[in-house]
Amino acid sequence: MGTQPNRNDPETGQAHVLELDPELPPPAVDDAVREAEERRWTPGKIALWAVISLLGAVAWFMVALVRGETVNAVWFVFAAVCTYLIGYRFYSRVIERYLLKPDDRRATPAEYKADGKDYVRTDRNVLFGHHFAAIAGAGPLVGPIIAAQMGYLPGTIWIIIGVVLAGAVQDYLVMFFSMRRGGRSLGQMAREELGVIGGTAALVATLLIMIIIVAILALVVVNALGESPWGVFSVGMTIPIALFMGVYLRFIRPGKVMEVSIIGFVLLMAAIIGGGMVAGTPWGASFFHLDKTTIAWGIIVYGFIAAILPVWLLLAPRDYLSTFMKIGVIVMLAVAIIVVRPEITVPAFSEFAGRENGPVFSGALFPFLFVTIACGALSGFHALISSGTTPKLVEKERQTRFIGYGGMLMESFVAIMALVAAISIDRGIYFAMNAPTALTGGTVETAAQWVNSLGLSGVNLAPADLAQTAQNVGEPSIVSRSGGAPTLAVGLAHIMQQFIGGTAMMAFWYHFAIMFEALFILTAVDAGTRVARFMLQDSIGNFIPKFKEASWRPGAWLCTAIMVGAWGAVLLMGVTDPLGGINTLFPLFGIANQLLAAIALAVCMAIAAKQGSFKFLWIVGVPLAFAAVVTITASFHKIFSPVPAVGYFANNAAFAKALADGKTSFGTAKTEAAMEAVVRNTMVQGVLSVVFVVLSIIVIITAILATLKAFRDGGGRNHEDAPRPSRVFAPSGLFPTAAERELAAAWAKVPAAKRLDRPGHH
Repeated sequence: MGTQPNRNDPETGQAHVLELDPELPPPAVDDAVREAEERRWTPGKIALWAVISLLGAVAWFMVALVRGETVNAVWFVFAAVCTYLIGYRFYSRVIERYLLKPDDRRATPAEYKADGKDYVRTDRNVLFGHHFAAIAGAGPLVGPIIAAQMGYLPGTIWIIIGVVLAGAVQDYLVMFFSMRRGGRSLGQMAREELGVIGGTAALVATLLIMIIIVAILALVVVNALGESPWGVFSVGMTIPIALFMGVYLRFIRPGKVMEVSIIGFVLLMAAIIGGGMVAGTPWGASFFHLDKTTIAWGIIVYGFIAAILPVWLLLAPRDYLSTFMKIGVIVMLAVAIIVVRPEITVPAFSEFAGRENGPVFSGALFPFLFVTIACGALSGFHALISSGTTPKLVEKERQTRFIGYGGMLMESFVAIMALVAAISIDRGIYFAMNAPTALTGGTVETAAQWVNSLGLSGVNLAPADLAQTAQNVGEPSIVSRSGGAPTLAVGLAHIMQQFIGGTAMMAFWYHFAIMFEALFILTAVDAGTRVARFMLQDSIGNFIPKFKEASWRPGAWLCTAIMVGAWGAVLLMGVTDPLGGINTLFPLFGIANQLLAAIALAVCMAIAAKQGSFKFLWIVGVPLAFAAVVTITASFHKIFSPVPAVGYFANNAAFAKALADGKTSFGTAKTEAAMEAVVRNTMVQGVLSVVFVVLSIIVIITAILATLKAFRDGGGRNHEDAPRPSRVFAPSGLFPTAAERELAAAWAKVPAAKRLDRPGHH
């Protein structure tokens, strides 16, 4: 109570004073009390962290240093969880205390801009689920599986250490800075902090990168469902299930979130079981047996409709479903790994770790491993969510650590589980599943012959192994099912059938995993399309103000159609690519995503510098430097490499020359039309690579210049919204502390007329 000083006013430079309501309890735990709680080390707490540290050290020793014939998968789980706990408890606390300095006496935009639509104070645990559902797409599932080509150790280190020092830091910083600025988007913050040149470059780069990201997300779904009647039926049923849930929650039983989630889960299980029955009938096998191009068009139409429907009708219920499914399945898989303890026979560094010509993806370990494992360790896509919907819903400033940093740690755990699932299956089957048809030949005989020709240590694949695995999972074939999703499904089914059900349950677990992945990814496709539409509306709105009105339907429909048309064209290009769409497009996706992360970190660095936080600027500077070096190096490889398997333009020149020489087949392209497709696709990919890297370099340079200017001036212009006193209280983490429980009890005694009631959770 009383008055509290705060940061300087952005216009006058004078210190603000927050006038708190003397008739209300304090809106925050007293700083001295909170710090005393944080610094209090009881014997029990010391023992707990000693055990966590020791277990983590043993797990890392087993994973990284012990070189037996096998390594037990359980050590991956322990190494990840212990590192996450230590990173969250100690490193994120350093960021909070010395760089961001949150103040719960200040009202968040969800409080002072509350409108019941975009700005809504949301319970921290509900918002954690919303945020996680929005950020967790295909990246943490696909990237680690593709990167398993290099062996298990490089990916494991990057996923776990990278998220603690880079990915979670970016998500946390962007969310906090956006919240302090009224929920502004990354592009808007870039324009304010970096000026017209840097801001415009960031805006254009963000828009183009979003197109690539959504297209690759959709491509993963296409590859998972192509020619799979069971998968097509089950995933198709999620749409009417989500629509029913939306209507149920809106009109039949408003507010009954848990009730509708249970109903949705039961219906999902029925869809998976029913999918097997339908696929087993002649008409079902025929009607739902769709080729990849047909499925791609279906997803394009779905993307347009989903992005223009009201949020409550499809996106919100799918968020609930996918959050329960995502976290539930990953925890279930982790428990199964601990119980089953599968032995991993994949080497720490594979035969392809020192080569550029891997069959799953081309390029050397550095830099391509770090852009292939995109979302599990560092993701630019998250910056769009962290500066989009989430900061408009945060109830208290201190909750951004739990939601931003903690949410990204959960996504990293998804990536580790995906990696473990991929490396738990036979190595020969892994390569047969993830290499393009042009290499495997598409049949079990040719695939087995090709895998055995790779000369992999300890691998001797028989056609019967591929046929039996396909039969076990209820699919016609598993050969060249690239994109990561089918491999994760086979790995999950392989582990889960040892935990529950045996071989007879493998088909169920496989299609359960496909459903789980499709929910993961379709959430990101429709949410990404909606975010891209908002971004395009804002951009056009600078010239035609009417477009900035989100409620103006013609503008919303037109911008949605433009964005869906753009990512749909890239999707069709990937589906029809003779080189294997995911194999050639995923590096572009990874590079674009990481360049966007570099842009986000560059903006955060400029903001931190203008605040005068020079002593702790390394927290932002280190991940920015690493992301910039990796992504710019990778971009230069893809643009300038003379190796056709690596360089887009080198590949383009090789196929163009073959066409000019009158050849009707060349390399992986067996027809003249396929050769022309490679020429077209590689040119598009090459040009996009040039545009992305040039725009990103402009943003990074302008951010460095802004940082140097702030250093010379001892700070800079503060673009935060003027602070307003808060009239609400809420705990900051998953579990309230003793002081928070005491303060919550005081607030519970305040008459309802004096309290700001929470408008809702969504």
